[in-house]
Amino acid sequence: MTQGKPKDTPTLPDSANTFTPISPPAQNQQPGQVQGQQTANPQQQQAGQQQAAQQQQAQQQVVQATLAPDQQMKASYSAIIKTTKGNITVTLRGDAAPRTVKNFIDKADSGFYKNLTWHRVEDWVIQGGDPQGDGSGGGSMQTELNQLPFTAGSLGIARKNDIRVSNDAQFFIAKKDASWLNEQYTNFGQVTDGMDVVQAITVGDKILSITVQQ
Repeated sequence: MTQGKPKDTPTLPDSANTFTPISPPAQNQQPGQVQGQQTANPQQQQAGQQQAAQQQQAQQQVVQATLAPDQQMKASYSAIIKTTKGNITVTLRGDAAPRTVKNFIDKADSGFYKNLTWHRVEDWVIQGGDPQGDGSGGGSMQTELNQLPFTAGSLGIARKNDIRVSNDAQFFIAKKDASWLNEQYTNFGQVTDGMDVVQAITVGDKILSITVQQ
């Protein structure tokens, strides 16, 4: 880590145990393309996109169906993430990621996020909500892919290499366009106010509370 940070700032382990959204691809590499891999022709790309869209639609139907009738989510919820740098107001998309939004609301209402830190800060993202404070904590839950694009202010869920499994605690907020994450990570909301606070967050800043308006 760079010098000058507080002594109690958590050091991120450089291992496969951390849950992190991938960094931007190299300039000469297309999003989702492995270095050295040939790019599919337009017909193959279109067929692949159609297949992915059908799979995601089916997945959303299954996820919504698994929620009990009294747990069906509204299309959207408003929430305020109170931090040591100020408040961030977000819209949670229950229509796009119902299970993820329910889990997030349940944790917020229980006080789970109180005083947890933002443990990862880069020029394009902030990430927090880890009970361990180093990127390795939290449980697992099913990834909910959808068509929401990752733009500045998008909320996403961290995960490891298996696209089907996401973390059930750690979330991140994109500080700028992050289109390489589209349809690769659960997108469950959008910042509607407080992007200046998002930009001001540094490693070790705390989440004081998260309040959801039901």
